Amino acid sequence: MAYKISDDCVACGTCAGECPQGAIKEGDIYCIDADACVDCGTCASVCPMGAISPAE
Repeated sequence: MAYKISDDCVACGTCAGECPQGAIKEGDIYCIDADACVDCGTCASVCPMGAISPAE
């Protein structure tokens, strides 16, 4: 199961810099490529806004 980024994202880039798969893409709100995500949770653990959670 991939992770998702909510509208609480402020596009700080912290998660993208920590993703070991490069699955997070820049934008007004960052997004996670579900096919590239390996469900490691690193992004969620470093997000200062708490904007990343497991997708349902």
